[in-house]
Amino acid sequence: MFKESDFNLWSGRTDSETNPESFRYHQVIRPAAINDLTNMKASPITLIGFECDEGVRRNKGRAGARKGPDQIRRQLAGLPWRAGSANLLDTGNVICEGTELEAAQEELGDRVSDILQSGSRCIIAGGGHETLYGHYLGVRKQAGPGAVIGLVNIDAHFDLREYTDQPSSGTMFKQILDSDPNARYFVCGIQEYGNTTELFNRADELGVTYMLEEETSLENCRQPIDEFMAGCDVVLLTLCMDVLKAADAPGVSAPSVFGLDPKTVRALTKHICSGPKTTSFSLCETNPELDEDNRTAKLAAYMINEAVMAFKKGGPPQ
Repeated sequence: MFKESDFNLWSGRTDSETNPESFRYHQVIRPAAINDLTNMKASPITLIGFECDEGVRRNKGRAGARKGPDQIRRQLAGLPWRAGSANLLDTGNVICEGTELEAAQEELGDRVSDILQSGSRCIIAGGGHETLYGHYLGVRKQAGPGAVIGLVNIDAHFDLREYTDQPSSGTMFKQILDSDPNARYFVCGIQEYGNTTELFNRADELGVTYMLEEETSLENCRQPIDEFMAGCDVVLLTLCMDVLKAADAPGVSAPSVFGLDPKTVRALTKHICSGPKTTSFSLCETNPELDEDNRTAKLAAYMINEAVMAFKKGGPPQ
């Protein structure tokens, strides 16, 4: 359920072969096996992909996000590297084989845990938003059962659906909150008419902190997010690309007509990833099959770049 990254994806314009100040991502990123991470001298940032949209299919969404990780790599490759001394690694993709979603999530969790255990910060390129459950499994495994994990989600949807029949890309946070008393959930960007009244009631019952789309800005969210993170031992951030305006992110399963502006999502991503307790970031629901001129994939690459910059600025996690 795993393959090494295809480094042919990491190609682009070269302004200089020798001057690091002119380098782009494709010139600084290096392949790394999971068992090599502990040998790195400086705390790296490690990218891993999750080739899966089985959760989207189960949630009756539009499939295609499985192709997201590699398309995001292509768009990231040519961006200028502005994060100083380079220690950026790519360790490949976890692959969901057929309908084996749960096994793929477990595999992703094991690899995320190994990455975090090595002292690296982790960036996960999904995949449908079912990516988040594997992301969480890895953070929980590395942090231990007693740690309070803060789940921060930038999303148009709660993803608190029932999972009586089977888990999907719409059930992950309920799965976590039902089974983990040391998990806390904060979500910003919620679409009032993208979630049923039942889901709003469920969020209230489960103690979810949420900000509606029209309330979501860094100015409004900064204090509640900071207070939320202060009450946690470790924080993970996940971004569902369908939170963005459909005009800016058409390549998603469920586009948002009244979505957030990219600059708002950028500011939130930078702020949350710069926190010392934030050890990992997952970006989900980029669907190249539905994209227009790679706009969504390019925007996803820019959001990952913001996370990289924030992680580098923030230094090693606490």
